[in-house]
Amino acid sequence: QVHLVESGGGLVQAGGSLRLSCAASGRTFTDYSVGWFRQAPGKEREFVAAISWNVETTYYVDSVKGRFTISRDNNQNTVYLQMNSLKPEDTAVYYCAASGLTGLYSDSQHYDYWGQGTQVTVSS
Repeated sequence: QVHLVESGGGLVQAGGSLRLSCAASGRTFTDYSVGWFRQAPGKEREFVAAISWNVETTYYVDSVKGRFTISRDNNQNTVYLQMNSLKPEDTAVYYCAASGLTGLYSDSQHYDYWGQGTQVTVSS
């Protein structure tokens, strides 16, 4: 079992930045790749970014490339999502998730454990 807790969400103006954190506890953190997803009101959950267990590989949805950066500190059992140049369309609840599969995936079905989410609101 892996327990994930997100933090760092909030209200920010367009063009601003936020850094989300995903703190993990439970099973060995390096057994899992970690992804960030988001869900806006009335929309389906959307993949944002993922990072491999050894930090060597990252994967982003096109809409956030160049603006968001995913990273992880395995010593701290934490994954981060640095979000810069935020846009109103980035407004959503952001979730982190852990996958025990080899490789990085944008399909939420490949993820085994999920956090409770943190709200990000970007005002125009």
